[in-house]
Amino acid sequence: MSSFLRALALLGLLTACGSPEFSAPRNLENACSIASERPGYIRAMRRTEARWGVPVHVQMATIYQESKFVGNARTPYRYSLGVIPMGRQSSAYGYSQALDATWDEYRRSTGRWGARRDDIDDATDFMGWYMDESTRELGISKRDTRNQYLAYHEGRTGFARGSYRGKSWLIRVADQVDARADTYQFQLATCRG
Repeated sequence: MSSFLRALALLGLLTACGSPEFSAPRNLENACSIASERPGYIRAMRRTEARWGVPVHVQMATIYQESKFVGNARTPYRYSLGVIPMGRQSSAYGYSQALDATWDEYRRSTGRWGARRDDIDDATDFMGWYMDESTRELGISKRDTRNQYLAYHEGRTGFARGSYRGKSWLIRVADQVDARADTYQFQLATCRG
């Protein structure tokens, strides 16, 4: 094999090893399985809990709902006349599905200018920051998954106005996120290691 081909193969291998992990863990129903398969996720969530006080299970349930743990998740495209692409439904991106404007507010507020929405450490820190602000502005407990999720989805202003009250589908989703957080909390308490 020529040295050029060897160098090319090595470059390909290094690129593959260094690329971010955007796919979801195999078993999203079990927090212990997620923790075992992706220990970096749990480390990131624990750092966020230590910094912002948002419990790991609340973060996990929110990430599950927002992106199913897919690091480069985006909203679907909108179509005109059913066939003409009109762009994405929103600018939401990454694990946390943070919108462009909210992500920029987070980076300004925290000084984390290099933060990326497709990096689990940055995404969980964003969630912690956002939920901490919701606690300070709206009085929502950081352990209140349901209302934290409603404020996360609707924005703090929308939550304060009660915009979610007219959205029975969103209330159902928030209840599901709350139930998943309870399940994850129980599972995390039983994980080995």
